[in-house]
Amino acid sequence: MTIGSERADGRAAARANALLRRVQLADGHNDLPWALRELAGGRGWSADWASADLTIRRTDLHTDLVRLREGALTLQFWSVYVPCRLEGHSAVTATLEQIEVVHELVNRYPDDLQLARTVDEAETAFANGRIASFLGAEGGHSIANSLGALRALYRLGVRYMTLTHNNNTDWADSATDEPVHNGLTDFGREVVREMNRLGMLVDLSHVAPATMRDALAVSEAPVIFSHSSCRAVADHPRNVPDDVLADLAAKGGVCMVTFVPAFVSQAYAEWDARLREAMAAAGADHRDLGQRHEFAASWHGAGPKPEVTVADVVAHLEHAREVAGVDHIGLGGDYDGVDKLPVGLEDVSTYPRLFAELLERGWSEEDCAKLAGANTLRVLREAEEVARKLHSIE
Repeated sequence: MTIGSERADGRAAARANALLRRVQLADGHNDLPWALRELAGGRGWSADWASADLTIRRTDLHTDLVRLREGALTLQFWSVYVPCRLEGHSAVTATLEQIEVVHELVNRYPDDLQLARTVDEAETAFANGRIASFLGAEGGHSIANSLGALRALYRLGVRYMTLTHNNNTDWADSATDEPVHNGLTDFGREVVREMNRLGMLVDLSHVAPATMRDALAVSEAPVIFSHSSCRAVADHPRNVPDDVLADLAAKGGVCMVTFVPAFVSQAYAEWDARLREAMAAAGADHRDLGQRHEFAASWHGAGPKPEVTVADVVAHLEHAREVAGVDHIGLGGDYDGVDKLPVGLEDVSTYPRLFAELLERGWSEEDCAKLAGANTLRVLREAEEVARKLHSIE
C-alpha cells in the first residue's frame, strides 16, 4: 500500500503498514448505513443493490470495501443512527431499518464482513480475514423511553448506545441542547444500569458534561466516547473536558478520538460557532444535520472553511494520551457522517497515514497497537464480564 504524505513515504509508512497487518484496527463510528439510506432516497433497505455496490471504489461515499482493505480496518462499529426529528415509535422503526441495513451488508459481502456480538467473534473475524462488524445505536431517542426496546436492540446485535444525539432525550441532556435535567434523570440512570446488565457499552459522545459525569458515576462497566475529541485542544461542546477524560481513565474507559473538522480544529470550531449563530438568526436549527448542510452550502458569512489536517487529529491523540493515558484512547473517524474531513484523512483508506505520522513522532509500536484496537477490545471484554457478574447475582 502506498501512503500519500511525504513524511510517511519512508520507514514509518512501512512500519505502519506492517503493524496494521498484525493487529486488529478498530473504529468506533461510521455512518455508512445512513449514507446508504440517503442514497436510496431516504428509504430503508429497499434500493436497487446496484446503486450501493461497495466492491468498487466509490466517489459518493467515504467507505467501500476496496478502501476499507487499503486502510487495514478490521473492526468497525457501524452506526445505526436516526435523526432526532424522528421520535417515539418512528425512531424505533427507523433504527430497526438501519440495523437491517447492516445485517444485509454482512449477508451480501460474507467474504469481507462478519457480524460480531462479542470480542471472541471479533477476534475470529480478524483471524479469518474479515472485518468484524459491530452495531452502535446513536441517540437514546432510538429506544423511545423503553427498556424493552433497549433489550431488543441488544438482541439484534447493538453493542453500544449513545445516550443522546444533538437533542436532549426525556432522560438525558445533550451537549448541543439547552440543559433540562442537569445530566441524567432517575430513568436515565436506570438505562445505564440496564446497559451494564446487558453488556452494552455506554457511549458518552454527544452528551452534556453533566450527563458524562452522571453516567461515569452510575456505570459499573467502563464507558466509551465513540467519536469525540478533547475540549482543551478545540473548544467545541461535542468534545470531552479534561476532568472527564481523567475520570474515564480511572473507570477503565476509552475515548475514541474523531476526525470531524469542527471537533479537532479550534479555527474550524470557531467557524462552526459563527455558522450556528447565523442559523439561529435565520430561524434554522444547527442541531439538525440536514438543515446545517443546506444552510452552510449557501452561507459565506465567515469566509472559507479553515483547512484541517492530520496534525490536528494527532494533537488530540497526544493530549488524550497525556491526560487519560495510552490505555484509554482509540479512534472514531465518523466517516460518511460529515461532508468534509481533514487533509490526509479523507476516507477509510487513510488510517495507515495516521499511524505513520504517530510513529514519525516517536510513538512506540506497542502504544500504536493499543490505540489501534487493543484498548477497544479490552473495554468490550470488560463490559461482557460486568454483564456476566450482574447476571450471576440476580
